[in-house]
Amino acid sequence: MIDLLITHILMRGIYFCLLAGCTFFKISLFAQSPDRYPPGIGHVIVVGVDGMSPDGIRNAPTPVMHQLIAGGAVKWNVRTILPSISAPNWASMISGGGSELHGVTDNDWGRQEYTLPPLVMDEEGIAPTIFQWIRRNKPAAEIGTAYQWEGFGNLFEKKAVNFDKHFPDEQSTANGFAEYIKTKKPLFAFMHLDHVDDAGHEYGHGTAEYYRAVSKADSLIGEVLTAIKEAGIEKSTLLIVTADHGGIGYGHGGATIEEAEIAMILYGKEIKKGYKIKQQVYTYDLAATVAFALHIVPPYAWTGRPIKSAFTGFEEPANLYLGRSIIPSPKVFPAKYLYQKAGGLFIDKPAEVSMQTVAENSIIRYTTDGSIPVKTSLKYTNPFKLDTTAVVTAKSFDTAGNESLPATAYYRVVHSGQGHGVTLKFYAGPEWENLPVFSSLEITRQWNTYEFHLDREEILPLLKKDSSSFGAVFEGFIEIGEPGQYTFYTQSDDGSKLYIDGKTIVNNDGDHGVVEKSGTAMLDKGRHAIRVEYYNASGGFWLDAMYKGPGVPKQIIPANKLYLKKEG
Repeated sequence: MIDLLITHILMRGIYFCLLAGCTFFKISLFAQSPDRYPPGIGHVIVVGVDGMSPDGIRNAPTPVMHQLIAGGAVKWNVRTILPSISAPNWASMISGGGSELHGVTDNDWGRQEYTLPPLVMDEEGIAPTIFQWIRRNKPAAEIGTAYQWEGFGNLFEKKAVNFDKHFPDEQSTANGFAEYIKTKKPLFAFMHLDHVDDAGHEYGHGTAEYYRAVSKADSLIGEVLTAIKEAGIEKSTLLIVTADHGGIGYGHGGATIEEAEIAMILYGKEIKKGYKIKQQVYTYDLAATVAFALHIVPPYAWTGRPIKSAFTGFEEPANLYLGRSIIPSPKVFPAKYLYQKAGGLFIDKPAEVSMQTVAENSIIRYTTDGSIPVKTSLKYTNPFKLDTTAVVTAKSFDTAGNESLPATAYYRVVHSGQGHGVTLKFYAGPEWENLPVFSSLEITRQWNTYEFHLDREEILPLLKKDSSSFGAVFEGFIEIGEPGQYTFYTQSDDGSKLYIDGKTIVNNDGDHGVVEKSGTAMLDKGRHAIRVEYYNASGGFWLDAMYKGPGVPKQIIPANKLYLKKEG
């Protein structure tokens, strides 16, 4: 009797609530229903481009991706997991969580060869991926993948897919994937392209060759779109384009925006048009988004969340906290290139400074003393010139009150005929593992230069055939204007050391990528002997020497402070 009475009361309450247009009831029962999904998505196609940065999409000729962005939804600053390398991030994308879930911590990861086992593992001994989870929930589904990097094939369950094919290059990968779409019309399919990452490693991120690789990826995405249309599934397909990491210089793996942020584009069935996603997105949200589109409840172990706000009929999360958004930094010209910092060396002429906004609805404010710009700093309107060495720092400020990270450029102005410069001694040698004892070696060539810089056009002709190993020693004197404590830095690939008055201040020795090390010295006013030793074991090479001190912001040691002799 009591149960019947409660039921009767509840039904009467619902009846009168509906008559009165009870908003709360309708929202609770329908809008917040946990099983509410976007309707009509019969196919999800993912294209992942290894090493494709937001900068690449913005600056390379990419008409297809820009068409997808205009007709779909985009998140420009998707955060990768760290380290920002391939295997951990591809695993995160398909496994719905970071390395703490799937255990993939580097590109050498292998099944049963890990130090950290998956938090939860499926029948094949890996964390459950979107491939396997779709198979569990839709046993008859057509699922497939085509990939250029063979390592991707190690990250998913082989028994979960109908089509599993590794191809030797990007074009054959796209051809095979397109043919698979046309013939099988898969419920879920994933294509991996590797050539953009290859270009980043070989030529450098931001180079013409890198942008050409991104443009090639764009054309291959166009071929996938054509295959979707020819398969007759265009009106029921969700297409997602994403990447695993960006890059800086010739590599990636670090914790910088250039390396650890990528773009994600959603286009097609039930996706908003021309929409910029506000909610925070991580690479591991991809699997949850695919599951959401296909009406599948993800496994509890996944930490990723679906990007619901990209879909029509769904709003941004009610508890979304944006805080202070970091907008893209402005570009300062001459722009940074590979590891070369923005700015430049200007001999017998003033430095020319120009800037360009990247963030929408923003202005640029700047300083010329190395300090961080604020909202009252000088507003950039037109290019200008500098007659003296300066550190220019710029930030963008938008109309919503958001700010960018500072962009710094180093302008060094020097006049010839005043004794400036350092002596460079070049040594061709074997593939050293550490800095050699240069006093025991024969000098291959010697010349004077204005800064601690390795000019590729000068170095490459001096290298031995089939070898990129060499050493270099820079010697001169640095002018100290104010006495006090100075910090010196070397950024080098490979090893380097910096000496002041014969004492080791910075030890950055060893075979490594571009790494910065520092050390301090108390210096009196006047000229002090400075020496920088460098060696390249193999592959690419780079060297920068920087300092900061009383009244001197951190900067490339400027040419107008370096002298060939102790006395003028």
